[in-house]
Amino acid sequence: MNDSTKSDKQTEITISDDDRNSLFSMPLSMMPVETAALKTSRLIKNARLETMVEFFSDRSTGSGQMAVSELPVQFGWKTNHPDMLLMNKLAALSSYDVYSLRLAVREMNIDIADIDALCLSKDKTDELTSYMSTFTRPLILQIFGDDETANITDFADIIALFRSPDKKNALARLKQMAEKLSIRSDQVPTFLEDYGDIFLALSYYRQCLDELEPTISSFLDGLQELKKSYQLKDDRFLQETAMNIESTLNEGMAGLTGRFEAFDRSSSNMWQDISAEKFRRVENLIRGYHVTNGGVLCALTLKMTIWAKAFPTSKSGSPNRRVELLQSDIRQGINKILELEEAAPKLSDIN
Repeated sequence: MNDSTKSDKQTEITISDDDRNSLFSMPLSMMPVETAALKTSRLIKNARLETMVEFFSDRSTGSGQMAVSELPVQFGWKTNHPDMLLMNKLAALSSYDVYSLRLAVREMNIDIADIDALCLSKDKTDELTSYMSTFTRPLILQIFGDDETANITDFADIIALFRSPDKKNALARLKQMAEKLSIRSDQVPTFLEDYGDIFLALSYYRQCLDELEPTISSFLDGLQELKKSYQLKDDRFLQETAMNIESTLNEGMAGLTGRFEAFDRSSSNMWQDISAEKFRRVENLIRGYHVTNGGVLCALTLKMTIWAKAFPTSKSGSPNRRVELLQSDIRQGINKILELEEAAPKLSDIN
């Protein structure tokens, strides 16, 4: 392997934790791009939920961004250039979280050299332990009973049960789980891998929602005050803008909450005489909403992050400044939340 090839490979696999855990940024080093300048760039969603190529980002110099549509002129591409075709596909995605991306690359037949790059960081996975415990403990109780639960703190502890130095004991556990799930012993590792992954994804999305709720509540409270202000109270357009934003945020949050409640009901039912078949149905249900949940959370998080940075407290900024931001970055593109909700499959349609 020559130095340039080695350098390219290193670029492909060097993904920051922030990018791994992000809803709205994706390093292009993980994608099969040919153009050198793109290999060190990222796709990001901007304040208006438009997809941009970010060539650099620094506190002192700011962010160097370019619209995807401008790339052919920048690089002298023809319309059928492989990188342009790829960029158009990726630009259409509503979120760049790793779970939405996994589905996208498979559906779009995008060949990724390092599929392991599409996973959360270890720190984020550890952070989600409390969420995952909801799903790990019932599994142990159902398969092994109370005696095995004492030392289970995360999903890795379940895997460790089957890697015990005591081979006889490990094989017994493997057989016990296989019988409970009505699968072969050699299918247990795949079941556990899929089980851990789907509920880690659900835990990730739920944490995103939990972190959003206080910010959105604060924003909506402030919006009520703003609607009564001198600047808005007699302005019909501004009143309608505020009402539409409020309605859109509420619909997005209601959609997320409703789906998570449905997931909880399905997961709870799964524990009653659990089987691999029941798990697959729940897995299909949850995975069927990765794109919707990721997209809505991406949009909500971006909008609220922009607002919170501009107005960190309820007293920050004048009413005029708040109205200005409301009309520009908050309003622009927010309809994509409604589009995602309208396009989401009905819960009754997911098997």
